[in-house]
Amino acid sequence: MSDRFAEFIGTCPVEERLRLNLGALETWMRAHLEDFRGDSLSASQFKGGQCNPTYLVSSGERRWVLRRKPPGKLLASAHAVDREYRVITALSHSGVSVPRTYGLCLDESVIGTVFYLMDYVEGRVFWDPTLPQLPRGERTQVFDEMNRVIATLHALDPKACGLADFGKPGNYLARQIERWTHQYKASSAPRIEAMDRLIEWLPLNLPPGEEAALVHGDYRLDNLIFHPSEPRMLAVLDWELSTLGHPLADFSYHCMTWHLPPGAFRGLGTTDLSALGIPSESDYVGAYCRRVGRGPIDPLLWEFCLTYNLFRLAAILHRILGRVTDGTAASVRAQEAGRAAPSIAALAWAKAQRIEGRH
Repeated sequence: MSDRFAEFIGTCPVEERLRLNLGALETWMRAHLEDFRGDSLSASQFKGGQCNPTYLVSSGERRWVLRRKPPGKLLASAHAVDREYRVITALSHSGVSVPRTYGLCLDESVIGTVFYLMDYVEGRVFWDPTLPQLPRGERTQVFDEMNRVIATLHALDPKACGLADFGKPGNYLARQIERWTHQYKASSAPRIEAMDRLIEWLPLNLPPGEEAALVHGDYRLDNLIFHPSEPRMLAVLDWELSTLGHPLADFSYHCMTWHLPPGAFRGLGTTDLSALGIPSESDYVGAYCRRVGRGPIDPLLWEFCLTYNLFRLAAILHRILGRVTDGTAASVRAQEAGRAAPSIAALAWAKAQRIEGRH
């Protein structure tokens, strides 16, 4: 593993501005966890992630993960840890692997923000999509497992999971474009010309047809925990952006890996996939379609979904850069991540122009 990716792995001491009131947290845990024995708590902070500060909380040999909203002024609807808690809890017996949850605290007086507790899942998190630490055959299996799990998610009946009201019905792509336009404009970071062009282009080129499924919203390799020694997924993390929406919007976000360059964007864009045992995008999409029981995807619909997702990613990165300015960013790597927004927006605009050329 390169030193660059090692910087994302494991925990570090908690930043001063993100310190927890461990006494108040212990009192809350005594009241809400049946098997909590009350040994003194300790906490460290996970290195990866930009949005919601995440902690490893320990008491004796027991370990939990605490997810909280960051302190300070936040954009409306962002950092929805309460939605994360709801969907993870609802999926506990769904066939999609998620950690066990223990409780949601909406009382901000406990540690200063809303938070929830879940199990700490021991396993492997991969940051580099070329999976250099694995043999060729296991790389193939890891990608197949990722494909299987997202197909399982999209095949679920939201009503059967108690999530029938987890999102608004209809017009998903239009509403998402409006949402990320608002998030982009509300950020204090400098404006990006390609984003302004996309904000005009995307609503005018919406594809026809509606589909609805439970979508993760940020399904990517480093949000998944794999078994310590097997290519088997143990948990899907980071459900902040989950909702009811278009499954191809969700799946194409996952497939952006094939379109992004390596390095800072952790993409597969110029990689010899066959040599590594990693499927091509077309083979990966084909496997997904077979699993969910759908026919070939219309190429223009697929390209639009990819363009939208690049736009959305750029808006997320732009928001992160704005939080650096505001002093609410959750990671020391936030500024570097935020600076990638113009490059991602440029990729999206180039793809939009290619779509125009195919009409």
